[in-house]
Amino acid sequence: MKIERLPLNALRAFAEAARAESFKSAASRLGVTPGAVSRQIKQLEARLGIALFARHANGVQLNEAGRQLARDIDSGLERIAAGVTAARERAHQAPLLTLSAPPSFMQLWLLPRLAEFDAKLGGLDISLDASQSLTMPAWQGDGARLAIRYGRGPWPGVTSHRLFGDELFPVCGPSLLQQDQSLREPADLASHTLLDVGWESRQGIAFPGWREWLKAAGVGDRVTPPQRCYSLFGLALDQAIAGRGVMLANHPIAMDRLKSGILVRPFGEHYVLASPMTYDLLVPATGDAPPAVARFIEWLLAEAAAFDRETLGGKAD
Repeated sequence: MKIERLPLNALRAFAEAARAESFKSAASRLGVTPGAVSRQIKQLEARLGIALFARHANGVQLNEAGRQLARDIDSGLERIAAGVTAARERAHQAPLLTLSAPPSFMQLWLLPRLAEFDAKLGGLDISLDASQSLTMPAWQGDGARLAIRYGRGPWPGVTSHRLFGDELFPVCGPSLLQQDQSLREPADLASHTLLDVGWESRQGIAFPGWREWLKAAGVGDRVTPPQRCYSLFGLALDQAIAGRGVMLANHPIAMDRLKSGILVRPFGEHYVLASPMTYDLLVPATGDAPPAVARFIEWLLAEAAAFDRETLGGKAD
């Protein structure tokens, strides 16, 4: 079987351009010119024999083939990260704590708070794993593996601690509210692009999304279902911040950006959909955690409880 060897620079240029659907933005991230990004992507399209973007006078837009390749690249990057972690554990002493969590939650909620843990408690080597594996051996010596998952319990074979519940609400960039199209009530969404996140549940359950929100808001028969779907919350969030549409977000994904002002809630505190999903910390079902890991668990549960009180009022289960 012949393995196609694709130019890595072209794949990197495509991945950056796909994230923002902009050659100019990709060029800025990569430190090259938009022309160089365009040439790299044309090279990739020529090697593949397919177009990945629809090109317009005012910019570019991913086509279906481009969206699929972007999803595959995201998945591949997750596997590479997991492989690097596994290689490190084989070659060296295992990290004291390996914490697995959904990629967007890790990036947008967990990472900004870990610096506080290091400053307050520290003394713990934490390896972050963006995989969705639920392999969780019993406590062994000073090593530990924990996981944060989004879904509905019970979680078999582990002990779970609820971090917080969830609510869903529309968000967008402030610039979208300054455009000509009105966005004052849910029916106005019919004139806007709805951004969605397509991901699969490891439990085989359907996550609530735009269809459920539109129905609850009373406009399910008047607003077209989402037109653009992304593989990660972070990708959709970038598009919402850029003013390219309205995203259905939740508190842990959006709250820090709402506080900073780069995201807004067009309907304020109204039209919120309570979700049956929760974020849970999963730990081995048997044995006792090493002292340093126990301190981390205690800190994480306290941090999550504070977040729950401040943003959800402790009411979403």
